[in-house]
Amino acid sequence: MGIWKRKIVVDDNAITEGSGLTLRQSLLPCGLVTILFFLWGFAYGLLDVLNSHFQSTLNISASKASGLSAAYFGAYFLCPLTISGWILRRYGFRVTFMIGLAILAVGCLLFWPSGIKASFGGFCGSMFVVGAGLSTLETGADNFLSICGPPRYSEIRLNIAQGVQGVGSFVAPLLASRVFFAKTVNTAQGLKNVQWVYLGVACFVALLIILFYLAPMPEVTDADMNIQEEDIAGEDVGPFRKQYNLFFGVWSQFCYVGAQVAVANYFINFCQEAGYTPAMSSNLLAVGQGTYAFMRFVTAALMTMRAFKPRFIMALYLGLCFIFGLAAVLTHGKTSVSMLILVLCFESACFATIFTLALRGLGRHTKIGGSMLVAAISGGAAIPPMTGAVATHTGNFHTAMAIPTSFYVLAWVFPVYANFFNAKSLDGHRSTDLNITAPGIGKEEELEKGGEERQERVEVSAGEKM
Repeated sequence: MGIWKRKIVVDDNAITEGSGLTLRQSLLPCGLVTILFFLWGFAYGLLDVLNSHFQSTLNISASKASGLSAAYFGAYFLCPLTISGWILRRYGFRVTFMIGLAILAVGCLLFWPSGIKASFGGFCGSMFVVGAGLSTLETGADNFLSICGPPRYSEIRLNIAQGVQGVGSFVAPLLASRVFFAKTVNTAQGLKNVQWVYLGVACFVALLIILFYLAPMPEVTDADMNIQEEDIAGEDVGPFRKQYNLFFGVWSQFCYVGAQVAVANYFINFCQEAGYTPAMSSNLLAVGQGTYAFMRFVTAALMTMRAFKPRFIMALYLGLCFIFGLAAVLTHGKTSVSMLILVLCFESACFATIFTLALRGLGRHTKIGGSMLVAAISGGAAIPPMTGAVATHTGNFHTAMAIPTSFYVLAWVFPVYANFFNAKSLDGHRSTDLNITAPGIGKEEELEKGGEERQERVEVSAGEKM
């Protein structure tokens, strides 16, 4: 097979071998892409600590400090639906990864002048560019892991990669409390340390650009996904406007991510209000992020068993996030912090499971659907400022946590739809044997013979895409 031929650009209407990869064949490319998840997990984890320290170092309110999150996640609203999504559909995954990494490197370098000027506006601008790079990467990476390999293992692949991201989110606050801010808590020297950290990240990113240029990467096109969906469901996916599973998933992702970011952003403030020191609060955030990462791996393992259906896990975990979030709001001291850590624990599998379930059955609409799901991460730009405004107005972070807690309920719309209205379709994708031990049905024959008839169908479908 020609899977490992190095191609820089691929036509999205072309039939490739990418969607026919077996489990063994998909391990290397999926492993390579998983490296990226650690990268933005680290950046996201460091953001949570910076949010708290900037309030003291630059003497700004909790509401204003949420500008960091608004800048970072605002890029997620703009890029996936415009330039990032277009690059993915026009040039393929490899180019999307390389451009995303290049933008990320520029954003990291911008932290240096921002640190010199101790400018909060400069840090927000730098964070926007970092968010633009990471959202471009995520537009490609989340899609790639969802569709590269056997469809049955889609949720498992993305949860494992998200677990690696969680490790990055765990390492970042731990390093922040023990290295970056260990002896420079809330001082200008701490900001200088951040400059060096992001300079190091920029250098590492530059090496990754070279790696993704040289490494052999399979490509998966919308044409491939259309064929795969016909093999699984035996029928055409229909027009984009009728993809209700996707639309409910996008809404749920927006609400969930916004709530998750708000909890993480103000976790340190919440702990300090409960009586902990700033350094200990950072350590507790690391504990929370550690359980968050660990539970992603646990959930991925559970999903290998037929009884633990992803749609059940999604509904259960989102429900528990609401229950423990409400308990954190209504209790005080160490008990409230313990409840909030449990919220982080059950947030673990929500993003990856919502993403992969919402992407199921899209066929030729897969890449634009994935772009919309990544754009939904922009909920992190909307809900944290609301939470910060309540905290500033009331002077109470326990009260403010009621805002993200309410959004866990709103996110439950998709689990209801998935379990009561679309269960048959979702379970069909999970039970299929496609690509388990051999390439997709008819894939090799089509590629060898040119697949003229199938290619014509793909081109017709592409014309009807919207």
